[in-house]
Amino acid sequence: MKKCFEKKVSIRKGRGIRLDKYLMGLGLGLSRSRIQKLIISGNVLIDGKPAKSHHIVQSGECLSVKYEYRGSTTVEPEDIPVDIIYEDNHLLVVNKPPGMVVHPARGNLSGTLVNALLYHTSKRLSVTDDMARPGVVHRIDKDTSGLLVFAKEERTHAALGLQVQNREMKRMYLLLVWGVLPTNTGTIEAPIGRNTLERKKMKVTPFASRKATTHFKVITRFNIATYIRAQLETGRTHQIRVHFSHLGYPVIGDADYGGRKPSILSGIGKENKDLFDSILKSIKRQALHATQLSFLHPRKKKLLTFYSPLPDDIRAVLRLLYESCCKKTSHCCNTE
Repeated sequence: MKKCFEKKVSIRKGRGIRLDKYLMGLGLGLSRSRIQKLIISGNVLIDGKPAKSHHIVQSGECLSVKYEYRGSTTVEPEDIPVDIIYEDNHLLVVNKPPGMVVHPARGNLSGTLVNALLYHTSKRLSVTDDMARPGVVHRIDKDTSGLLVFAKEERTHAALGLQVQNREMKRMYLLLVWGVLPTNTGTIEAPIGRNTLERKKMKVTPFASRKATTHFKVITRFNIATYIRAQLETGRTHQIRVHFSHLGYPVIGDADYGGRKPSILSGIGKENKDLFDSILKSIKRQALHATQLSFLHPRKKKLLTFYSPLPDDIRAVLRLLYESCCKKTSHCCNTE
């Protein structure tokens, strides 16, 4: 069932801000892409006339926006344990375990992190355009572990969404890839789009793609793998996994992007087959963890930074790599 709304605002604050960003800050519970579509379709008026996204709002203007919540999906609260590391009346930060989907979608209508949080917060999560994603500011993949922030109210959600859009929210990841990266630091700039042959996967492509940028620094080089810290500048679907696979260094354990293929042995040496097999037995998913999250609290105006330690399965892979590396070299491993 669709619910239609109209919001009228007499602009007093926000002078010098683009219209699309101003709308994001109103707390309508609409995504950036949805706002763009509303503007293009003529549902956003300035002083009674259809507006453009790049319009710079001015004090005294009258803004009118018509929109609807299109979803009718009801997400049921479920009593599922959840690791909440910070919570107040406006937002909460969660340490997601591997194997848990962030929000309900086709094929995963229950057992998600959102189901768990709705139970914990007594349904106090912000309303969004997609009814299946209450409170969801950003996401990580099902088999990626680590930190996420959720909003409890619409204005907080909008403000956090703007930080993501403006690349002000800092998201740091730890990962292990097959192969030895030759450079200590670097930036991967390669556009990412949908894989037309396998629609559930992404790929580096110039067609129907979006800009994607990942910064990285090597922590440790092992004889067959590299331990890396990566920071997202953009947040495309599967971005880190796709970028490193594209370079020829797939994330260890990643079944979608080459991290479990036997053909990896041709690059790391067939003499390392026993170690290769032991590593894949110790981890059933990609060795990727969202370890640090920093953002400005929209209400308290205070910079918050959170850390999440490596989970046991990635630690197990590190132990195997350290043991193997130290057996073969007197100086052990090349560490930052």
